[in-house]
Amino acid sequence: MRNFTPETLTEAVVARLSDCDNPRLKAVMTGLVRHLHAFVREVNLTEAEWFEGIQFLTATGQKCDADRQEFILLSDVLGVSMMVDALNHGTPSGATESTVLGPFYIPGAPELASDADIAHGSPGEPTAISGRVLDATGKPIAGAVLDVWQTATNGLYSIQDPEQDRYNLRGRFRTGGDGRYAFRTVKPVSYPVPTDGPVGRILDAMGRHPHRPAHIHFIVSAPGYETLTTHLFANGDPYLDSDVVFAVKNSLVVDFAPTGDGTGLAAAYDFRLAPSA
Repeated sequence: MRNFTPETLTEAVVARLSDCDNPRLKAVMTGLVRHLHAFVREVNLTEAEWFEGIQFLTATGQKCDADRQEFILLSDVLGVSMMVDALNHGTPSGATESTVLGPFYIPGAPELASDADIAHGSPGEPTAISGRVLDATGKPIAGAVLDVWQTATNGLYSIQDPEQDRYNLRGRFRTGGDGRYAFRTVKPVSYPVPTDGPVGRILDAMGRHPHRPAHIHFIVSAPGYETLTTHLFANGDPYLDSDVVFAVKNSLVVDFAPTGDGTGLAAAYDFRLAPSA
């Protein structure tokens, strides 16, 4: 067939997938083609706009390196990451809700003893975090691992800031027989996502702010249970209702309250894991 029109082109492209022997790939690519073509028709995309989009995606790729994933950041600020999370991690009854991984996780953080300080003298309000890891029925899970990371009070993660050690404000903790965990840090702060690249430019063009509410990241895992990727958010933060990556959930907002002895702040949270499918 030749002489394609806006009315016939989409089905012609989809038909070229007829020999694809991977059913899932065929389904994904069919949906992608149909939705991309529908988008182009809906907005009546001009050639200049199409080329500007190509340049934007090219620049996004060029901004990526071993420690910075601009495409994940783009996915985050467009709400795609949270949509994928919602579709893949519908919260089973009794389990803690998940959120996005974010672009600044790095594997290999050291495993530390209970109540160790991940801040290593970084400035900020001293804060104690503690709680338990439980199953969905409330039974403690011994030996669960909590992989923890956050920004410094300058709003930068360690891999963004040459003044910080690579694993500053990062650590892994293992629960005891009673499912309890504890570590010390500094109170997290709200911060802007990186705006020195294509994602920052598109946020500005859309009239959107780049800020995330104060939070601490967690990956909680244990044999026999679904791995949980989530955050704990600081109650009272001004960006809770306008998180640039749409990740805030009411069940994950916690109080950072002064300790009775005046030594800083404390927050407590019990994570609940769903059994593996």
